[in-house]
Amino acid sequence: MEKVNYTLLCAEAESLIAGVSHPVANLSNLSALLYQTLDRLNWAGFYLREGDVLVLGPFQGRVACIEIPWGKGVCGTAAEKDETQLVPDVHAFPGHIACDGASRSEIVVPLHRFGEVVAVLDIDSPVLNRFSEDDRAGLEAFAAVIEKHLFS
Repeated sequence: MEKVNYTLLCAEAESLIAGVSHPVANLSNLSALLYQTLDRLNWAGFYLREGDVLVLGPFQGRVACIEIPWGKGVCGTAAEKDETQLVPDVHAFPGHIACDGASRSEIVVPLHRFGEVVAVLDIDSPVLNRFSEDDRAGLEAFAAVIEKHLFS
């Protein structure tokens, strides 16, 4: 597995979205950037909050669930608890929603606007224990770039 240079990834994200006022286009490019940069993925994208539901946003990868209830599954739990969920084995996660049966591990990072969760960054892998604490820190930094440019 190739180690990801998250500093470079964040700089690339910044250069893609800084000064661009089209949120859907920006999130689309960011999901493509993640999908092309990180290895062993089957999904990288966003769910956007609409009331008490997370609704499918721009993504790369396999077909996905359209709505995820707040507090349900890995994405809904990350949103409700307002904390990154790093899940080595999704089948061991209580209440896991199997949008793609091929997914084995997942990391979900909440995204904020004025301190409130407005979306989540969701990344899935068909490999058990794919994501590390380095990935957590790097993807939280990536999320901070998104928040700075899209949700501030």
